[in-house]
Amino acid sequence: MTSANDQDSEDPANTGETGETGTGYEGNVVLGKLLRQLNVELDRFNVLFGDAHGLHQTDLNALVTILDAANRQEPMTPSRLAATLDMSVSATTALLERLESLGHITRERSEVDRRRVDLDIHDTARQVGGEFYRPLLRELGGAWDGFSAEQRETIRQFLVATIDATERARETFSPR
Repeated sequence: MTSANDQDSEDPANTGETGETGTGYEGNVVLGKLLRQLNVELDRFNVLFGDAHGLHQTDLNALVTILDAANRQEPMTPSRLAATLDMSVSATTALLERLESLGHITRERSEVDRRRVDLDIHDTARQVGGEFYRPLLRELGGAWDGFSAEQRETIRQFLVATIDATERARETFSPR
């Protein structure tokens, strides 16, 4: 007879293994561990960038959110940023003041609606970020070169589904 502790020690979720995936629970655990490990490694890389430029993780999240909106040619406003980052208006204001004082963003009245304030990334912030992240992108590109177009499409679908699932799970815990 096995005890609960014995079962826990046999549970792939409680081991350090990140071997081959299968389907079902054990395969999901392996993928979950690899995603967790990827998240930790990307966080560690982002900390290096943040430390080099006096930025916190929230600052980096805000910059990426503003940059992504600009790349989609969608306006980003302080209230939209606050909602996206799940921050209070006052905390978002302090964040934007810090990013603006560091020369990373601008806040300007919208030309479409003068009541609205739009956020944008300075070209220098784009350049600094590009220079820092270029080695990571080069390494990732090299790692991905061995995958066929079909495999890359499967990976893309996996990542989109994973992002969507993470957003849904986060919403169940969001206090707002």
